[in-house]
Parts: sequence; structure tokens; C-alpha cells
Amino acid sequence: MKRKSLRRPTTSDDQLAIMRASVKADCKDRPGIYRMHSADGEVVYVGKSKKIRTRLLSYFRCSFPEDKGARILRDAVRIDWEYVPSEFAALLLELQQIKRLRPRFNVAMKRDDRNFVFIKVVKSPAPKLMVVRGASDDSAPHYGPFQGAQAVNEAVRELHDVLSMRDCSLDTRMHFADQRELFQMMTRTPGCIRYEVKKCLGPCVGGCTESEYLQRVALARAFLDGRDDGPIATLRNEMEVASEKMEFERAASMRDKLQRLEALKEQFFRFRFAVETLSFIYTVPGYGGEDRVYLIRRGRVRAEDIPPKAERDHRRLAHLTEAVYGTTERDTAQIPTHEIDELLLLSSWFRRFPAELERTVRAADVGLTPVTGSVVRAPKLVSLPSEHRAAISA
Repeated sequence: MKRKSLRRPTTSDDQLAIMRASVKADCKDRPGIYRMHSADGEVVYVGKSKKIRTRLLSYFRCSFPEDKGARILRDAVRIDWEYVPSEFAALLLELQQIKRLRPRFNVAMKRDDRNFVFIKVVKSPAPKLMVVRGASDDSAPHYGPFQGAQAVNEAVRELHDVLSMRDCSLDTRMHFADQRELFQMMTRTPGCIRYEVKKCLGPCVGGCTESEYLQRVALARAFLDGRDDGPIATLRNEMEVASEKMEFERAASMRDKLQRLEALKEQFFRFRFAVETLSFIYTVPGYGGEDRVYLIRRGRVRAEDIPPKAERDHRRLAHLTEAVYGTTERDTAQIPTHEIDELLLLSSWFRRFPAELERTVRAADVGLTPVTGSVVRAPKLVSLPSEHRAAISA
């Protein structure tokens, strides 16, 4: 008996010819996004281009079956497209469509920005830190972004040692000292070498309570925020208490950890990419005069408008600017997972095209400007400082 094939039927040559003719006849060479649809209506791929007609026709010239374009076309029977004012607008819309539709070819071929990594607090009864390259599917806290994956990995290992946090595999079962079932164990499971040399509290072998371990996790998160010296203060206090009790060996150990932690603070500061530098007003020339103004704050586009010409346009932009920049945001280095992809996209865009920073201005302040008898808040626009441009395009 023949086994039924699970392979999807490939698109016929006749259908490919129809698709190609449709692109040649109807598609314009301007910025936009396009979607490839399968026979059952699934969107299998979303792409973008500043010259969308040229880009789509290139799919039909793929020379080898293993080419990316050829593989996508084998699963597509229909192409549609959508025009936008600029390549930058196409990038934003493409990202939104990919996150909403999750096309399988985009997911399979996804590439994260290799220049940036994040430190993720992995969810677990005993959380640990992990260096990752992009957003995870869960809502675990992420800190960063940082530059230099190897150096950040080494720093995280050091932070684990300083705070006595575990770095074992995620499937390691935890047995806290305050768990009732622990006392029903006939024999105590031996700890790993890090526990034996006192570089881990040993949450897997009852070496600490759950509360004690989570206090260390809280210290790590405060440290990663870069605005709280809680971990340093805690270790300094432990060192002083040990010294007063004449526990000199313990005091010396706390002193060494304190020195390493202070060095790590400077190290993380050097690694951290300043998200705050990605906060400015960006004007983008558009196809056929469809210019746009983007209000960007902490690496995300928070609002979009047309460049102001009439008085009412200036008033509208003033209100938008107040709404975006006139409020206090979270005082933390933590990045919500839903913001990571856009943050990476914008940072990559301005590094690839540093001249685009000449089109940016900084809403450094919010002043009061009278408009037709009433008072509205209007942005005080200041050119983006040269050091910010250098940091973004580095």
C-alpha cells in the first residue's frame, strides 16, 4: 500500500505565468509590501521593497529550485501588494504583518539582528539569567539591548557567581529548603560543583528557601536596571556584618564579590545600547510627495503624521508631540517583549543608513506656544546631538 504524501502540491507553470502577468500589468515600481497566498488562502510569506514591481518580478527569475524565491513560489498561487510612502514605512508595515499573520516562510527564514543581545530572566521556580538574541514567545523580562554576545555571556556568568544564582539546565528539578516533600527524601541529593564551592545557593538540593533565592533574583534585576545599587549595597552590608562578627573569611569573600560586582556594573554600562538615544522626531520623504513625520520614543514609533503646513497641522503635531514626549515612562532598562522586534528594526535601520539621522530632531523640551488665542503645548525641536548620532550609527 502506498503511503499518502504529506507534501503540498507545487504551483503549476500556468499559474506562475498568470501571477507574473498580473505583476507586470498592475504593479508599480514604488515602495510597498506584498503577500504570497497559498491555494487554501494562507499567507505563506510577507515581503517589502522600495521598488515592489522589480522585487516581485525577480521571484520569477530564480535559477535554482533551492533559491528562497523559488521555494516560496512553489507554495503560492496568488500575490497581492500594498503601497506605502517610503521604504521605512514598508519596513514598519512588514513587521506588523509578520507579527500578526506569522507566515511560515518568514518564521523559518527569520534572522535576528546579530549585533544585539538581551538578558532574559527565564521563568522558573528558581529563575536564572540567559543571553538571547531576540524576543521570546513568552512574557519573561528582557533587559538590554547589549552589544557583544560573548562578553555579555561572560558577564552574566560572573553575575550568577556573585549573587550565587543557579546556571544549570532548565529541566533541573528544584527542591527548596522550605518545601515539605524535601524532608520526605531518604537521602540528600549531592550538589553540583558550584554549590560545593559556594557559588550557588543550591535551590535544587535544599540549600536555600524559595524566598532566599528570589531575593537574589530581585538583586540581579535591580542591578540590570542600571539605576539601583541595591546588590552592591547588600553585599557591602553583608561584608561589614561579617567583619563585625570577626568572620573574616566570609568578609573577605563578600569583599571580593563586591569588587567584582562594581566592575560588572561598569562593564554592563559599556555594553548597554542607549535605548534613550532612539527618541526623536524623524521626517521621511515619501514617493510622490507623500512625506511622513514619525514620533519615535525609546526605539518605537509612537505616532505618525504628515509634515505640518497649515496652522491646524502645526496644532495637531503639537498635541501629538505632547502625548508622546510629555509623559514620564518607566524608569527601567527592561524591554517589553512586544517592543523588541521594532527596537531592533529601528536600530538596524539607522546603523545601515546613518545619513538618515540628518532628518531627525529631538523633542528635548515641551514649551508653551499661543495659537489663535488659545494656549497649546508645542515641541521645542533641537537638533539630535552628534554624540547621539554616533551612538546610534556605531
